[in-house]
Amino acid sequence: MNFVRQVLAGSVIAMAMVPISVALDTSALRTQANNFFKPLPETMPGSENDSAEKVRLGEKLYFETALSINGTQSCNSCHRVDGLKSGVDNEPTSPGALGERGDRNSPSVWNAGFHIAQFWDGRAPDLKEQAKGPILNPIEMGLPDENTAINKLEQAGYAQAFKAVYTTEEAPLTYANVADAIAAFERTLVTEDRFDRFLEGDDKALTLVEQQGLQDFIGSGCIACHNGSLLGANSYQKMGMVNAYPNTHDLGRYAVTQQESERFVFKVPSLRDISRTAPYFHDGKAATLEQAVKDMAWYQLGQKLSDEKVQSITAFLKSLDNIRSIPAVASEEM
Repeated sequence: MNFVRQVLAGSVIAMAMVPISVALDTSALRTQANNFFKPLPETMPGSENDSAEKVRLGEKLYFETALSINGTQSCNSCHRVDGLKSGVDNEPTSPGALGERGDRNSPSVWNAGFHIAQFWDGRAPDLKEQAKGPILNPIEMGLPDENTAINKLEQAGYAQAFKAVYTTEEAPLTYANVADAIAAFERTLVTEDRFDRFLEGDDKALTLVEQQGLQDFIGSGCIACHNGSLLGANSYQKMGMVNAYPNTHDLGRYAVTQQESERFVFKVPSLRDISRTAPYFHDGKAATLEQAVKDMAWYQLGQKLSDEKVQSITAFLKSLDNIRSIPAVASEEM
């Protein structure tokens, strides 16, 4: 909370430094923006240890429906990355292999390896631990245990592929290695967008409307939580910090930590590629990006934004749309 107040105060100071009358001075706006945001790194932590063979195995597993109870569902079912998909299924909550829906919105897998932790409540520290969860979740992919997963992959002909990747292991087709390979593939999923080009000096990367939206994003205090290279995903915050959020059933991190201070606390979402990942919030209750911007200003900042400012900020957020598809190394045939 103190951090949020400090950043909000900083945004007010920054706005004083760059008044609205000169807000579209591109050079001044870029200097201001670089105080709060950074371009995405080209590679994720840990990717330096991933071979092309492991990435290709991980991609195949990511799309493998044998990892579900009835052969109907893969990781890609809820986190779609085929073509130029945004890493989600655009459902409020996702249906599992047997049709039952979970209680949280499926977040994008793009850039996930840069996040502070995985899942809305941060219960998994990294991509490998996250990959282990949905396969054995009875509401999601529904396999009863790890041995079942391994047996199904053996029947699907994966034994040789694991031997080719994990060459030092006598019996490499293990559940840990399944998750390890999927994580390697996911580490290739780094977005690319026009906003980074703007931060790096391209004056034409953002339109004047988008530049005004960036100015409004900073000046409205959105940077209190949405900052850094991901514009979020680097902290946890209470949902309903100023005005209470209606959903009081999902207790957020409290269910993980049992700390009263973390009741209704969730990981702050990244805003990279945000316009293509509707609906929004942990419960998928905001149907459009405009509604999400308006709601966040009210719940988190106590502000009622004008329609003009909502449209302005939304225009800026669309400059974060990903223009990169799955990297070629992962798309080659095994």
